Formats: sequence, structure tokens, C-alpha cells
Amino acid sequence: MSAAYETIVKIIKERRSIFPASYIKKEIPVEVISQILDTANYAPTHKLTQPWRFVVIRKGGLARLGAELGRLYKNLVSPQQFLQKKFDSFAEKTEQADCIIAICMQVSGKIPEWEELAAVSCAVQNMALTAESLKVGAYWSSPPLIDDLGEFLNLSENEKCIGLFYMGYHNEQPWKPNRTPMEDKVRWIEG
Repeated sequence: MSAAYETIVKIIKERRSIFPASYIKKEIPVEVISQILDTANYAPTHKLTQPWRFVVIRKGGLARLGAELGRLYKNLVSPQQFLQKKFDSFAEKTEQADCIIAICMQVSGKIPEWEELAAVSCAVQNMALTAESLKVGAYWSSPPLIDDLGEFLNLSENEKCIGLFYMGYHNEQPWKPNRTPMEDKVRWIEG
């Protein structure tokens, strides 16, 4: 086996979603965030639309995002469905992260939108693998409120937010993934 294969397989198999509650108070240098974002740019993209767009939220921006998510939650759910614990969790989770990257997609109109979404998803997988290789915990969150973050994120008319990529250093120990055998998910046609 090649060394490159061994390295990439190790990173893929060790990548886990690391949630904000596990993050420690340690700043992620801008250079590391840039390295993570740079790998997103090498995702596959049909017709080279490169639909991935990102908004990096750090420092005071995290509290602003938490407040905005809380405001949206309070305004969009009925009083009967409102949960104070849920409301409080927005500020708590954004404060626990050192950096949150809004995952956005620019819809080109040149190809089906699902292909743009697939390209952005590949870009985020590149980011997740790079974060793992740099020992940065990461987690892609897609709360329904992201549909209403366009103004906060200053998105263009043809852009939409599809998730929030929380990041932070952590002390979590690797754990065994919960996966069923690949043989149960593959069929071969050879003749």
C-alpha cells in the first residue's frame, strides 16, 4: 500500500463529528482556518460552477450569531412550541465554538440545484477531513433556522445558507465508528 493511501484512509476512518460541548477554550489560528477552507476549493464541481460560498464567524460575531438564531427561533415558533432550553442553546453552542463557518451555496442556474448541493457537500467533506488532520473538531449543523439567515450573512439573491460548520479544539479520544459492513451496501454487475 502507498503511504498516501494509508494516510487518507486513516484520516477518513478517524473523522468524527465533534460537538461544541467538547470544545476547549483555545483559539484556532486564522492560518489553520484558511487551510481548512482552501481544501474546500478542490471539491468536484459540474461545469466548474464552484457553488460553495462560506462566511467565517469568529470572536464577537459568534455572540451575534447566537443572538440572531435565538431571535429567529423566538419569532418563528409559536408560543406553544417555544422551549426556553432550546432558545438558550443557541447562545450556548455559539459561545462554545471558536469558529463557525456558514456553509452557503450559490445557485448558478446552469445545472440542477441538487448538483450544486452535492458539490458543496463534497467541499464540506474536504473541510471535515482537513480539520481532522489538523486535530480541529468540527460538526455540520443544519437547523431549520438557516433558511432565515440570509440577511445576517449578507447573502446575494442567488445564495442560500445550507448549514453551520462548528469548529474548535478538543480533547476527545478517538472512538470506533458505528458502521455496518460495506458488503451489505454494494451490488456488483459484471456480466
